[in-house]
Amino acid sequence: MTVDFDGTLYQGDSFSMMFKAANKSFGLKQWSVVAKGIVKAAAAGLVKGKNAFRMQFFKAFAKSFKGMTDKELDAFFDKLVRMGKRDIHEDLIHKIREHERQGDHIIILSGALTPFLQAFTKEVGLDVAIIGTELQADGSGICTGNVGSLINGDEKVNYVRKWMNRQIRVGNLTETEANETWAYADSKSDVPLFQFVNIRLL
Repeated sequence: MTVDFDGTLYQGDSFSMMFKAANKSFGLKQWSVVAKGIVKAAAAGLVKGKNAFRMQFFKAFAKSFKGMTDKELDAFFDKLVRMGKRDIHEDLIHKIREHERQGDHIIILSGALTPFLQAFTKEVGLDVAIIGTELQADGSGICTGNVGSLINGDEKVNYVRKWMNRQIRVGNLTETEANETWAYADSKSDVPLFQFVNIRLL
């Protein structure tokens, strides 16, 4: 079973919340990086539309984390989760716990940054798999400011397939279980995911 994050499990605007958290944590250098990114994102948006703006802005915002340690990133995303607690979809949290008790395999699947999703699941006490957009680090564990593949649209399906195949290989998932798939999601970009799964829940 996959669960979307933005607009589904988390009903607020994570972009807006990241801005608010950054306002309390970022210095001038980090804000200058974000500002340059906004200019590039605006240009991309004019040519390619709203989704291109969001993608470009997302990458620019990630660059502001360059040079941060795991501990510093954890502190930032813990703060972000606390600030957005009122927007957590509590009813869906309870449904996920029911699926956990039934032994279902659950993935939080989102284009949001993986450290954010990890902080979120820790805060709400969910023991689930996470597929998100990775913040990359160098050999010393210091954030480079770069991100991996943006988990959006068709990429969600690609990564779920990879996850399922890996779990089947190591014996954690049976073929029967893999053939019964659910998705909780609410976005137009989740149409490929809805086409992939058996049961679609909004």
